Amino acid sequence: MKFAALVAIAAPASAYLITGSTVNCRTGPGTSYAVKKTYTEGQDVSITCQTPGTAVNGNSIWDKTTDGCYVADYYVKTGTNGYVTTKCTVCSAPKSNQATVDLIAEFEGFVANIYLDPVGLPTVGYGHLCSDSKCSEVRAKYSIPLSQANGKKLLAEDMARFEKCITNLSGSKVTLNLNQYGALVSWSYNVGCGAAESSTLMNRLNNGESAATVLPQELPKWKYAGGSVLPGLVRRREAEIALARTSTTAKAIPRSC
Repeated sequence: MKFAALVAIAAPASAYLITGSTVNCRTGPGTSYAVKKTYTEGQDVSITCQTPGTAVNGNSIWDKTTDGCYVADYYVKTGTNGYVTTKCTVCSAPKSNQATVDLIAEFEGFVANIYLDPVGLPTVGYGHLCSDSKCSEVRAKYSIPLSQANGKKLLAEDMARFEKCITNLSGSKVTLNLNQYGALVSWSYNVGCGAAESSTLMNRLNNGESAATVLPQELPKWKYAGGSVLPGLVRRREAEIALARTSTTAKAIPRSC
C-alpha cells in the first residue's frame, strides 16, 4: 500500500517539459492516487523533489511539482531515468483515534478461530479477511486460534492499511476531522479499499462536497451483503455517522507533516 502524503526537503524547483499528450498529476506517487490536475505535452513544470512510486514503463520515480502533486517521471523530460533533485520525505497517514478503534472492535467482534463472514469469506480475529481458507498470511506471524493480544496486533496492522487507503483516496479538496476520518476508516475496513475507491462517496468528497453532508447521505447505502440488508450493517453505518457527527478540533485530512 502507498504512503499518503509527502513533503519536500527545501530545495529550488527546476523546470522540465511534459512529454506525454495528457499526463495526470496525482495527490501521491502512484496511479491509485486521486488526480489533482492534468498537464499537456510541451508544458513546462517545475519539480521540487522526487520519490519512488508506481513503476511506469520501467521508471518508478515520481516528481513532485510546484502545484503540490505528483507526476510519473517517465512523462517528464529530465534527461535521465535517475534522480535530478532531492528526495521527498515520507509522511505517514493519520492514526485513528480511540473512538474509531473501539467502533471497529465492537462491530467486528473477536473470534479466535477462522470462520466464514456473512458472505462466506474466511475471517479471523477482529474481522481480518484471510487471503485463503487457511489464513496462511496470519499463520505466518501468529498461531491460530489467535490470542486476543495477537488479535489486537492484527487489527492494528489492518487498520493501518485502511488509514493509508482513505488518505490516499482523498484529493486536495477533501477536508476531514479525525472523527470523520475514523468513520471512513471503519467503513473501508468493512467494505474494502477497492469498493471505497470506486464509490460515489469518495467521488463526492473529491469533488469538494462537505463531509458533513456526504457521509450521512452515502454511508447508509452500504447496508447490503449478498443482496440483502443486514441489520448489523445498518447499525454500523449509524454508529459511523454518529462518530462523524461528533465534534472535534483534531484534524486529519489534509495531512501536514
